Formats: sequence, C-alpha cells, structure tokens
Amino acid sequence: MKRFTFVVFIFLIALAGGIAGSWIATRYWMETDIAYSSIEQHQQMQLTANRTDTVYDVPAGLNFLSASSKVIASVVHIRTSYGPGSFSLNPLEYYYRSPMRSSGSGVIVTSNGYIVTNNHVIEDATNIEVVLNNNQRYYAKIIGTDPSTDLALLKVKARDLPYLAYGNSDEVRLGEWVLAIGNPFDLTSTVTAGIVSAKARNIGILRDRNNLQVESFIQTDAAVNPGNSGGALVNLKGELIGINTAIATSTGQYSGYSFAIPVSLVKKVIDDLQEFGQVQRGLLGVQIENVDAAIAEEFNLATSQGVLVRHVNRGSAAEQSGIRQGDVITAIDKHRVNSVSELQEWVARKRPGKTVTVTFIRQGKTTEVSAILKDNSGREELKRVDEPVALQGIILEEVSLSDLARLNLEGGVLVTAAEGKWKEAGLQKGFVIGFLDKVPVDDVTDFTRMLRYKKGGILIEGYYLTGEKKSYGLDW
Repeated sequence: MKRFTFVVFIFLIALAGGIAGSWIATRYWMETDIAYSSIEQHQQMQLTANRTDTVYDVPAGLNFLSASSKVIASVVHIRTSYGPGSFSLNPLEYYYRSPMRSSGSGVIVTSNGYIVTNNHVIEDATNIEVVLNNNQRYYAKIIGTDPSTDLALLKVKARDLPYLAYGNSDEVRLGEWVLAIGNPFDLTSTVTAGIVSAKARNIGILRDRNNLQVESFIQTDAAVNPGNSGGALVNLKGELIGINTAIATSTGQYSGYSFAIPVSLVKKVIDDLQEFGQVQRGLLGVQIENVDAAIAEEFNLATSQGVLVRHVNRGSAAEQSGIRQGDVITAIDKHRVNSVSELQEWVARKRPGKTVTVTFIRQGKTTEVSAILKDNSGREELKRVDEPVALQGIILEEVSLSDLARLNLEGGVLVTAAEGKWKEAGLQKGFVIGFLDKVPVDDVTDFTRMLRYKKGGILIEGYYLTGEKKSYGLDW
C-alpha cells in the first residue's frame, strides 16, 4: 500500500513538472513557432491574447472628435494677391511687378456662399480666392468691410455649402475647452485645442480713422499662427463662438496667447454689411476709461469697478439721456460692464436709433436711464453705401432673364454705351459683362460695388447678345 502511494506521489510530481515545463517553454522559448504572415499580424495576435482593456473612454468634456468633424469643412483657405491686377495695358508690368501673395482663413456662415473673415486678410487685395476643405475653388467678391472691428464679408457663387451655426459667446466661461480651426503657414484644415483664458480683452491692435475701434476679444491658449486669421473658434458642440484674429507675440509666431472676436459682435457686423454695405454703428457719445483703485481714489468713488465717463459729447445720446462727466457706468441693458471693452461691445451690437438702458453711479446713488443711440454724425437714421462709383464712360442696365438664359449666365450687366477707357479696351454696346476678375456679376448694383474694391488692372469677361464670347482688360 505504501509502495502504491509512493508511486502515485512520484507520478503527480512528474505530471506537475511536465505541465510547468511546457508552459515555460511555450511562454519564453517557443514564441517563434507561432504562425503569422506579417509583423502586423504578429502584433495583433499578441495584443489580442494579452490586452485586457483596449477601450479608453474619453470624458465628454474632453472629446474633440465630434466638434472637429462638424467644423472642418466649413473653414476655408483664403488666398489673396496684391499688385498690378489681373490685367495691365503694359505687358511688362506684370513681369517686373509680379503680385505679392498672402493667405488666411474664413468661415462659411450660409449655405449660399457668405463667408466671414478678418478685414486685414483681404485688405487691398487684387484678387481673392477661396479654397474649400475638399479643394473646390471659387473667386470671391467683397460685400463689405469694417476696419473698426477687423471684419469683412465675402460672397462666392455656390449652393449647398457646409456652414457653421452660431453659438453664444456671452455664455462662454473661463476655463472652457475650445478649438481653433484655420490654415496656419498654409497648412490647411489645422485644428488646435485650448481653453478660454479671458474675455473682453483689449490689446490695442486695431486702428480706425474715427477712433471707433472695438476690441473685446476672447483670449485663449489654443495655438494660432499666421494664416489662422479669419478662422473659426468653436465650442465642443461645434458652434462658432469667435473669429480668430490676433496673437500676442514678440516673434511673429504663437507664444501662448491668441485672440478671437466674439460671435455676438461678428453676427451683428456681417448682418449690417450684407444689408447695408457698411456697419450701422450706434454710439453713446462719451469718452471713457476703466475704473481702478487709483481712479476710484482720485474721484472719491465708492466702487473700483465700472467705466468712468471722462467727457460727454455735445448733442450725443449720453447727453440727451442725462449722463454727465464723472458718472461711473456699471451696466448696459442690465449686463454688467467692468471695462471699456465690455461697454464698447455691448453698445456696438446696437444700430443707431435703438434704445439702450444705461446703469450708472453718481455721488453714490445708482441710476438707470434710457439712451437712443446715434451714429458718428449724430443721426439716428440708418444709411447705406449709396455713393455712386464713377464708371468713367460706361452706361449699364440690367439684363433680361431670357437673354441670361440664352447666354447661359446666372447674372450680368448689359453695356448700352461705352466711352473713354472702356471703349479703348474694346467694349461695345450690346456686351453683357458676366465676370469681373473671374467673379460672377449679379446685377448693376453688384457690379458697381465690386468696382469699389478694385484698383489696378481688371479683367472683364462675358458675351455679346449675338452669343460671341469676349474678354477685355483695362486699368482701373
């Protein structure tokens, strides 16, 4: 019996040793015997066998995938050229004065081709080319510009474009994640991420001939570089909350601080440009500065927050509403204002003739008044860009729909008389101008507005009513 027990014991030890040896041999020495046809297949076999948790769930507040996929097709690459223009009567001018080129970004805001960008991206450009994320290309016309906010509105002839929906920049909070999308250094469709670092930031970069510039930037630490100007700043819902405009840097490249125009101001400005051709700017008519501890002490103020009224313009909205020098404005339409930039932004959202509620402190007492805003000329009425462009010898009229259909044009203007430089260039009565510098012409108003932003050589293309296709160039 003891002998049998001993044999069984020895057998079990041998069996355990065999199993252990087999496992060790398989684990460490026989790995090369596993059959696979490629390194990738080998890795997949090992990872599948050894990985226990292959899925990493990113918290919703840190997941940028959805926002990026929504936005990237709506941000365009804007390429501009500067110089003698598309055409010159002097054939050597283009050779010796070849146009300079630059680039930036823009955001599609309607499906039928309206695009917002920075004014400095397209300022003085001879030609503006818009390239979509799918490499589709258009030539753009300028609808209007506003140097005081550094915004411009462009239009391309297109349908069913992917556009960005507006978000609410007033609800943006410090520390919130945001994405910047643009084309830095011609690197198209670049997405960077950061957080909102500050709001209503004034960095003193804008200049306006009437000293009406508005700086109330959203500051972020999302990487922005030359070429990002005019691109989108979006929240994680993929909504537009700002137009990237500037960086704070001593080198010309990103140093950690970038600035965007809040969409609350953007949408008002581009609506004005689309409807009137210029911004309808409502003004209180005051000279103001930030209240700080030193100002509070100088004027014996009970608060160190708000905006001090240094001067009230004669006949202004502020004067007529009873605001005086030395008052401290603390709110516009119930919205707290702690800086000049905040006050300017809230007022700049209103057109002349609109009423705002101004809350201010005078001698320790808080008062509310209503003020009807005026423009910089002291008027409450809205005005259009209606000054006629000197066409210098050409008379135009609208083209009938039947003629447009016959010539396969969607728009154009009919030349009924041509003198001066137009006649010298070869244009004759009966010519339908369909394109100006490759950009489609809609009607007479559109054509004259396009000429307002042109200088140097221009290229005119179209058809005679007989169907003959022709193109002409002239210096403008």
